[in-house]
Amino acid sequence: MPKITIDNREIEFENGMTVMQACELANVEIPRFCYHDKLSIAGNCRMCLVEMEKSPKPIASCAMPAGEGMVIKTNTDLVKSARRGVMEFLLINHPLDCPICDQGGECDLQDQALHYGFDKSRYEENKRAVNNKHMGPLVGTIMTRCIHCTRCVRFSTEVAGVDDLGMLGRGENAEITTYLEKTIKSELSGNVIDLCPVGALTSKPYEFKARPWELKKTETIDVFDAMGSSIRIDSLGKTVLRVLPRLNEEINEEWINDKSRFAIDGLTKQRLDKPFMRKNSKFQIVDWNTALSIIVTEINNRNKNKTLALSGKLTDIETLYSAKSFLNSIGSSSYDCRYDNAQFIENQRDSYIFNSSIQKIDDADAILIIGSNPRWEATVLNARIRKAYIHNNCKIGLIGKAIDLTYTYKHLSNNIDYLNDILNDQSDFCTVLKKAKKPLIIIGTSAINFSDGKDILKVCAEIAKKYQITNHNFNGLNILQQDISRVGALDIGFYNNFFDLDYKNSLKQHIQNYKPVVFLLGLDEIDLSILQDSFVVYLGHHGDATANIADIILPIPAFPEKTSTFVNMEGRVMQTTKSYNPIGESKEEWKIFRALSDQFENKLNFNNLNELRQEIITKFIFLKEINSLPSVLLSKFGLPVKIKNRELEYNIKNFYMTDSISRSSVTMAKCSKEILDKVA
Repeated sequence: MPKITIDNREIEFENGMTVMQACELANVEIPRFCYHDKLSIAGNCRMCLVEMEKSPKPIASCAMPAGEGMVIKTNTDLVKSARRGVMEFLLINHPLDCPICDQGGECDLQDQALHYGFDKSRYEENKRAVNNKHMGPLVGTIMTRCIHCTRCVRFSTEVAGVDDLGMLGRGENAEITTYLEKTIKSELSGNVIDLCPVGALTSKPYEFKARPWELKKTETIDVFDAMGSSIRIDSLGKTVLRVLPRLNEEINEEWINDKSRFAIDGLTKQRLDKPFMRKNSKFQIVDWNTALSIIVTEINNRNKNKTLALSGKLTDIETLYSAKSFLNSIGSSSYDCRYDNAQFIENQRDSYIFNSSIQKIDDADAILIIGSNPRWEATVLNARIRKAYIHNNCKIGLIGKAIDLTYTYKHLSNNIDYLNDILNDQSDFCTVLKKAKKPLIIIGTSAINFSDGKDILKVCAEIAKKYQITNHNFNGLNILQQDISRVGALDIGFYNNFFDLDYKNSLKQHIQNYKPVVFLLGLDEIDLSILQDSFVVYLGHHGDATANIADIILPIPAFPEKTSTFVNMEGRVMQTTKSYNPIGESKEEWKIFRALSDQFENKLNFNNLNELRQEIITKFIFLKEINSLPSVLLSKFGLPVKIKNRELEYNIKNFYMTDSISRSSVTMAKCSKEILDKVA
């Protein structure tokens, strides 16, 4: 490996590295504003200047390739003088408003001015002032603070794939703008707030709410999609004030989508905090003992062994297992998680997980997307597809309605039967798959949520085999789940074959025949008319549509209020971390089912969360490995059959309102109105 000398220390570096990256290997800190390792190099802030032997002047370390035998000095008088000069220029027009700036306390400009700048300014002229820009309901602007690092511009263009931001003007008249004063139409727009090294771009919902040192910081995972992105929740008391991404190269890199970041105001709106019962078409507050007693009576008075439990988008493993165990203890096996009718092949885990891993998208040179809108279903994953498109010249084909995915693709068909052409080598895209060295298939649940879903999986498996997308070392056939709860539910068997093929009609038939007690585990995506003849017990944290027709409402904690286990789309086991205590009289779901079991013959065996988790791990040993990817799975799905013609429709109609929390969010309502309505 080549060697470079940095501050009299010789270190080895990899070809292609810059001087700044080599300095980081040597644990030498180089100040920077414009440089970001996930963005292209701009080299325009000049804060990273270092001295290079035989160079007549300092060099920008972020843009200079490291070379064999280079001698770099980072702490000489010349370097210190250059940094002080750059900092003085940056502060010439910067307003002295740190006391009222939301960036105060975590501002790169503050920190670097302290370490590398002067203690006073020599500038005596008038400072420049810039009008603030309207960028939508999420990103606030105080553009007089802007130092023109262009991180936001590069992120929007390169990562988000929207050209809404740019720089106009020259010299003192240069400014960052949205050109036509329009809203940023990107589901990743909030990331420019994190990227901004000063307080020019701030969070509108968080504006003037708190200082960073006042907040309790909790590292956890995102539950608004099936990726399980790494996030940090900042809370004050029982209120989440902001959500920030955490670095996780295997999943979300350092980005999160706007719903994950800004929907958190929904956690305080329309909350259920006490048990309710319906009486004379009105709800009245009851105590827990009364509510549970009514449920027990109804179970005994109806078909006990036909009691139903249906899970929703945000249901954790602990809830699923305790609900399943309780129903089994009273003789019922009527439970399911497939409210959208998405099919899978029983006992074959690779028929419902993202087998290749999310990170492997970066290496792909061909991707066939079937019945999925990844821009809305998994926004950060879609950014990885865009990265593969830019850096690998990845060829992308789409079967489904043509939409803006932020990258160029070949629209193959609106109809699912086009898979027959690919299988029979009758499509132009077959040539792309044959030539590709690292191809992938991504199947959305919108493609497999009909009775032919299993047949589609079989055909896709055969396509993967034919074009060498799968082999004994790698499985490039991926299912893109939309809900964080789905993979875990299927893993522990929270389904009943009775509901296969046609979930809605099977459920309707079951309820009409037996008129059972129905436990809805945070499920709001259901045809309410189906539930008319049943006794509905709603376990939820928000007063959403289904709560309005329930007979009993039991309040449960939202995801920041408890420690829960989930399995993400890759089959990776993850855990949330409790940030604050539950609101009101909310109780965790497993406690509810444990208490109910006391009123029946077969009591559940666990008495606390540790005992519950130990029981789960004993039965499902793979759930013990937290944050580990499963080994490569390659099952035989069965012989393919000819797929019948059917036009595909995407499940998600509104990115900003997909669950009870986001539907309760005022911020998401503003986004839905201002962004989606204008696009339409």
